[in-house]
Amino acid sequence: MPEYRYVARNDIGAKVEGVLDAANEPEAAAALSANGLFPVSIAPVMQQVVTGKIRKISGELLATFYSQLADLLRGGVPLLRSLKILHDQTSNVNFKFVLDNVYRRVESGDTLAEAMGRYQVVFGEMGVQMVRAGSEGGFLEESLTHVAEHTEAQDDLRGRIIGALVYPILLLVFLIVVVIIIMFFIVPKFDTVFNDLRNRGDLPQITEWLLFFSRRTKYIITATLPFIFGGFIWFRFWSKTDQGRLFLDGLKLRIPVAGKVYEGFAIARFCRVLGTLLKNGVPIVKSLDIAGDAIGNRVLLNAIQKASEKISSGTRLAEPLAESGCFPKSLTEMIAVAEESNTLDSVLISVSISSENRNWRALDLAVRFIEPIMLILLGLVVLFFVLALMLPLFNMANV
Repeated sequence: MPEYRYVARNDIGAKVEGVLDAANEPEAAAALSANGLFPVSIAPVMQQVVTGKIRKISGELLATFYSQLADLLRGGVPLLRSLKILHDQTSNVNFKFVLDNVYRRVESGDTLAEAMGRYQVVFGEMGVQMVRAGSEGGFLEESLTHVAEHTEAQDDLRGRIIGALVYPILLLVFLIVVVIIIMFFIVPKFDTVFNDLRNRGDLPQITEWLLFFSRRTKYIITATLPFIFGGFIWFRFWSKTDQGRLFLDGLKLRIPVAGKVYEGFAIARFCRVLGTLLKNGVPIVKSLDIAGDAIGNRVLLNAIQKASEKISSGTRLAEPLAESGCFPKSLTEMIAVAEESNTLDSVLISVSISSENRNWRALDLAVRFIEPIMLILLGLVVLFFVLALMLPLFNMANV
């Protein structure tokens, strides 16, 4: 149902502002009148937020928001005033707009979790659920602190992964650019120079290959570009289907070396989210649903959903996770022991930290291998061009 922001006056003439749900403006005006308010202005709330099309907010900004809100509430500042302070001090236009609407909904009587839930694309389901659990359990400040720590950890993880891959990607791009420049602008100039050697049959085979591909590179690109573009469009649509996402997620897990690192980070993220939710009083079935969405892989998500169904029937968590074959045996054994000792939340968080550290070591090792491999590949390509272009010149000098 559409949202409308209103400005009204009560029976003593005081100004009242807020947001309400209504089918249209007349219905919104009727709802205000029924509550003893006299409408001054009624305007629809921007639909981009309601439909989830608002831009995502950076993890660093969200972590700062959660942390500061927890500090303000812990210091005795009322919720509405805390939201107003954070709204006024943020410089991000999108986030300012979201906080403004969250403030107005809380002012209109919604809980903080309900107001944040309207903008789940920004706060995430985990943040909303933990705020709800904290509000209902009386430990909102602690919940906000845990969400801030988790958000900051996830943002740091994302940044470190991107940073680790920047250099290899730059090397690959540089290699592609070098090959394109040589094939399009340098090699064709040697084609006529080597005509005499070609006529005498003295042109090295490696040079023949290079000239052959250079002459046909433009035609090959022109002929294949429509197919590449069409394939890219098809892949974009197919990768968003359930079948496509499931296939690609399964493929990610099977990539040599990188697949294990990817799987390790996904499972560590699952453990961290699940442990944090359980620590803040969220029921285990609901926690599994949220943590499953946070894992980011359909294959692992299917295993978690099956585990959630069995838990609803009275089974413990370790058994269905072990039966799925998607989780390490060491992890399921630790979960089984933690369930026996009623320390599942703390054990999961501890496992996530140690798993992330182990995965970082594996990622660092993989990146160290990628860098020399890319340098060797770059050297081989350059050597190929040098040999292909210099050998005929040596033959010409000997003649």
